[in-house]
Amino acid sequence: MAKSNFRYGWLLKWILAAILIAAGILMKIYEVSVVYATTGIAIIIFSLARVVPLLKTLKKEVVRTINLIEIIFDTILGGVMVYVVFSGKAEEAFWISLYGYLLAVFFYARGLIYFICLYYFEEKSEHMKFWFHIVCVSLGPVLFVLTILDKDIISTLGWIVLFISVGGGLYLVYDGFGGYQKYRESSKALNEEKKTKKKPKVEKELPKPINEEPEEKETYIN
Repeated sequence: MAKSNFRYGWLLKWILAAILIAAGILMKIYEVSVVYATTGIAIIIFSLARVVPLLKTLKKEVVRTINLIEIIFDTILGGVMVYVVFSGKAEEAFWISLYGYLLAVFFYARGLIYFICLYYFEEKSEHMKFWFHIVCVSLGPVLFVLTILDKDIISTLGWIVLFISVGGGLYLVYDGFGGYQKYRESSKALNEEKKTKKKPKVEKELPKPINEEPEEKETYIN
């Protein structure tokens, strides 16, 4: 069997696309529980994945301590969200209304700690990171006010996640389609290569004409 030079990344992308789109649809059907669980797990991953790289690269001990406290707090906050889902309390009115406050605290704390480290402890940053935390520190109070006004934040997030899931899934399908085309081209080239490697027919050579030796004149001795 010939060794393949192509990869099956396109197949993985299509499987992930199906999972992503299905997750978005299920999130809209089982809105409260899935939104709660997704948010909680996302916060936990975001917090724990930052621990080692962040603490290794921060130079000042006080900055490391502040960020570590935030990470512990965020992990507990995410854990509470996951607990609410698995304890079956996500549909209760108290936890539905509390969701907005928890999310507001998470975003505001992230933005506030970033700017404290930036201005008071002179941590360096880039433009994209700066504007992202402007959004975070602004989003916290907005979510807090919307929760007080009894706005349905979970439903809004459900639509946003559905849009992101379907959009991301369609992109993976499109990207996988390009990979599938390359896969088919590789298969075609492989088959054509096999044909060219077949042993060509050996043509029989025609017999070469035999060259007649020139006649030697006989000499007679009298």
